[in-house]
Amino acid sequence: MYSNKRWLYLGVGTVLLVFCGLIYGWSLFRDPFSQVYTNWSLSQLSMTFTISMVFFCLGGFIAGKLSAKLKPRSIIMLSAVLLLVGFFGVSRLNPENPSSSLTMLYIFYGVLGGTGVGFSYNSVISTMNKWFPDKPGLASGVMMMGFGLGALILGSLATSLIASQGIFSTFLILGVAIFVVLMIGSLFIKNPEVQQSASVKLEGYTPGQMMKTASFWIFVLWCVIANSAGLMVVNSAASIALAFGAPAIVGMIVSVFNGVGRVIIGGIFDRAGRKATMLINMIIMAAGGALLLIGAKTSAMIFILIGLLCMGTSYGGNPTISSAFINREYGPKHFAVNFSLGNFSLIPASILGPMISSKLIENAGGAYDTTFAAILICAAGAFVLWILLNGACRKKRKSKKQL
Repeated sequence: MYSNKRWLYLGVGTVLLVFCGLIYGWSLFRDPFSQVYTNWSLSQLSMTFTISMVFFCLGGFIAGKLSAKLKPRSIIMLSAVLLLVGFFGVSRLNPENPSSSLTMLYIFYGVLGGTGVGFSYNSVISTMNKWFPDKPGLASGVMMMGFGLGALILGSLATSLIASQGIFSTFLILGVAIFVVLMIGSLFIKNPEVQQSASVKLEGYTPGQMMKTASFWIFVLWCVIANSAGLMVVNSAASIALAFGAPAIVGMIVSVFNGVGRVIIGGIFDRAGRKATMLINMIIMAAGGALLLIGAKTSAMIFILIGLLCMGTSYGGNPTISSAFINREYGPKHFAVNFSLGNFSLIPASILGPMISSKLIENAGGAYDTTFAAILICAAGAFVLWILLNGACRKKRKSKKQL
């Protein structure tokens, strides 16, 4: 029914998301910018990433709407243009005018870069899911592994370029490279012909219908809590490792497990279904929090290491679960828009996780004990929401059968 070429398309889509995933590598650029603009505060620099995440979600929503009128190829090409303009704009910032440069950084990197990545992310994933109706978890996991590892894979290249060419020339080079890759790769991203056949009737909830279901909002809350717990440690893995006497390279290992976890959890979803997969992911999260807390209390690095790897795996599994759940629970017909709406859970999570962690560490005098304990609280809250979600999904299916 589906061409064997779908694996080629999946591979190309994953490569595209690797390049788009560089937007997550803001930490690589933060220090070089702080050296050029010494009067920029850490909070001002961090705002760049926050803006990019907000517009990443908005870009995904716009792409979902555009998918009804434009081919995936056209949307990805628009993404390529936005990212080229955004990165070129960053390369033209003026070091002698820090005030306007900060505003321009927010616009070019945050608004244009975030929107451009959202365009490609939504278009690639929603299109590839049509090629893999039998393996939505695995397909989503593979693509999201590429997206999650983008900063890690291209990070060393970006770091080398910054050292040899400077921060501004680096953005110009990366902008051109991303533009070329997206333009070429867009030629391989297309909807399967079987979906265009009149004999195949796509079904699914409209965005409005989905947002009226209790199951959607319970799931969004679950995502917020699960992602917040992961962000308490995943983005600070290197700092946590150093605090307990391990090398900073541990942070890169966590990033690898973050990527691999997306594929593992996706494969489990296809075999065991949504309910079991979410439960397994929560158990891994709780185990990570418990091991980290034990490690903090005993100063045993082995517990810290395994705990970090568990948190990386659990956090990586969250977006895969989200994609596969929304596709199966609300149908493929309006997946592009529905998926983008689910992604908005990233915004509160990206604020709450780091904020809670920093406050707890500050109040604990630099210790991580309370942060690790907070992960266990999040795991308990996620478990309660999982129970409520199971009931809401059963009720939704029962009411649908009665119609």
